[in-house]
Amino acid sequence: MRLSSKTPLSSHGAISNPDSRFLKQTRSADESAEDWAWENEETTLKTEVTYERAKTIISYNQSPDIPFDRSVNAYRGCQHGCSYCYARPTHEYLGLSAGLDFETKIVVKENAVELLRHELSKPNYRPAPLALGANTDPYQPLEKTQLVTRQVLEVLAEFNHPVMITTKGSLIARDIDLLDSMAAKNLVSVMISIGTLEPEIARRMEPKAAAPHRRLTIIRQLSEAGIPVGVIVAPIIPALTNQDLEKIMQLAKQSGACMASYIFLRLPLTVKEVFVEWLENHYPDRAKHVMSLIRQSRGGRENVSNFGERMEGEGVFADLIKQRFNRAHKRLDFVDYFPLDTSLFRPPKPENRQMDLFDE
Repeated sequence: MRLSSKTPLSSHGAISNPDSRFLKQTRSADESAEDWAWENEETTLKTEVTYERAKTIISYNQSPDIPFDRSVNAYRGCQHGCSYCYARPTHEYLGLSAGLDFETKIVVKENAVELLRHELSKPNYRPAPLALGANTDPYQPLEKTQLVTRQVLEVLAEFNHPVMITTKGSLIARDIDLLDSMAAKNLVSVMISIGTLEPEIARRMEPKAAAPHRRLTIIRQLSEAGIPVGVIVAPIIPALTNQDLEKIMQLAKQSGACMASYIFLRLPLTVKEVFVEWLENHYPDRAKHVMSLIRQSRGGRENVSNFGERMEGEGVFADLIKQRFNRAHKRLDFVDYFPLDTSLFRPPKPENRQMDLFDE
């Protein structure tokens, strides 16, 4: 079954496959249509999985507006298919599209665990909370069979290394047995991302992520297991999801969340193209108003990348969101983050340290 590139696809957030900004040649609409293989009458594209042997696994950053300086991403691309995902442009470094390719062509770093063990064992390594889910979701559906996130957590638990997890996937419940033992040592915290409580908006916007009510159940399960858990209200989209802010925080608190934060919609690089196309197809009556409010909150632009501004926005509308969040945060007695312990870090002594000489 062949469809127009502008036809919304079941179970996908992106609607088309815009060319990577790094490609020297572009594809016509006819060429891209010929390349697409439809899985069934529901217009769901097959997921293509490839494997790579990465050179490093821990990524470091110096961003002053995020609470970690290192992260691990075992997957490139994400099946959740969130139309707004700020990680979409990273697929363009592979010569792939930030659109449908990002959610259907997933790369698994098959040597993630051995690399992590090696990097944590270096004599000059100094521990600090490490983030899982900083780029793509560590609990996307593929993790059920690949088990890379599970294996990464096992290494971190073995080393007594603190970890911060962010996800919108229900698969994290599978690892509660491991997470609760880490929580007993103050080595783990989890943030569950919920941007809307409207099932229809969530289904269209985050087609393969867990439903909002399921994410609230996950918060409860984690909390009852003694695992520090919080909620990220993200993304806040003007005139589409912002009305749910206080209700999400209230329900998360009732479910056992102790932390809360929020992120205003970000549209860096080709994310804007993917999101606007999605918005115009699914909510054409609101599209102009939504984009107008976004520009009003970004100094007249669709996106601002400056530290300190990119997460919250500016202007009247963004200030109102901030005030609403701060009031609910105080009323519900949330904290911003849960401090983790780095003093327990003890890497096992490797049998042969000679190779480490090449890493100095």
